[in-house]
Amino acid sequence: MIKYGIIGCGMMGREHIRNILLIPNTSIVGIYEPNPEMCGLAKVLAPSAEFCGTLTELLTTIEFDCLVIATPNFQHIDDLYEILKYVNKPVLIEKPIVTKLEDTKRINDFLQKYKAPVWVAMEYRYMPVLQEFIQQEKLVTGGVKMLSIREHRYPFLEKVKNWNRFNKYSGGTFVEKCCHFFDLMRLINKSNPIQIMASGGQVCNHLDESYDGYRSDIWDCGYVIVDFENGSRSMLELCMFADGSFYQEEISAVGSMGKIECRIPGPKRFWESRNLEQPEALIITSDRNTKHLVEKIVPVDPVLLDSGDHNGSTFFQHKKFNKVVSEGSAVEVGLEDGIWAVRMGLAAQLSSIENRTVKFAEFL
Repeated sequence: MIKYGIIGCGMMGREHIRNILLIPNTSIVGIYEPNPEMCGLAKVLAPSAEFCGTLTELLTTIEFDCLVIATPNFQHIDDLYEILKYVNKPVLIEKPIVTKLEDTKRINDFLQKYKAPVWVAMEYRYMPVLQEFIQQEKLVTGGVKMLSIREHRYPFLEKVKNWNRFNKYSGGTFVEKCCHFFDLMRLINKSNPIQIMASGGQVCNHLDESYDGYRSDIWDCGYVIVDFENGSRSMLELCMFADGSFYQEEISAVGSMGKIECRIPGPKRFWESRNLEQPEALIITSDRNTKHLVEKIVPVDPVLLDSGDHNGSTFFQHKKFNKVVSEGSAVEVGLEDGIWAVRMGLAAQLSSIENRTVKFAEFL
């Protein structure tokens, strides 16, 4: 039995709990969540867990095999250093790993001191359709030259104390929301970025919202273009006021041999009232020489779709993390991956604010 401690039980923390409990021989033994409402929701999912009043209490009084951190973005770095004081157990931590450039240095310091595995939760990698996309990409394209990612989705959801309405707490939209996509760019291109150009801003969402006298400043749209060391190029298009999109994400990779693309539907719970049938995730491949076109549905177990908002990916991510804990398997998404995703998001925001191309030499 692999025993989990959970730090943070907001929307994402509860998604982790639901998916962990789908894996045989797992249990949630301890939870730290300071918000009473979130505590109540978590108790429904994990009634046998012991709820702790502080993070220190969880770390010092509960016997667990691993930890999951799903606190607000700006708390991640302090949570890691608190863990460092007391335990040396495998950790899965939600993205983004940090929210500020100066904290990437603290992460590197943590990495030198903490000897247990740390897995950064980049769920998008583990969507079944994206797993197939990644496996087929080189065979279809002959090597990616251009990668395009488009997300048209609903606005940011409400979070505890509305922390995701502010750049200073979230890291900004290109960090908070888009670090998944920047991680996919590095993974698919198999290369690190050298420069980035971006344009983004807040044009529709949360314009009239203010909290404790401060107006929301979180961006809701943008374009980003990234050049990579190996000569490939990638583009991101984000729109967070496109609620009615049939597919939430569309990703394409093109090379000298052909093209592969995938289309990913948004979470089922947001489309319950619409007349259109819920779309299936798709892979489409095309060969430029034979003109051969293939379309394939990549189904996802309905139980997994109902256990979170990430097309089943959280379950598959946890299956692999569980093997890190139980068998000593290698971490697939480490702290360095998490740091790169944050760097790219911060560089994109700087590029947009200062209206210039940002070289990654500035961020290293």
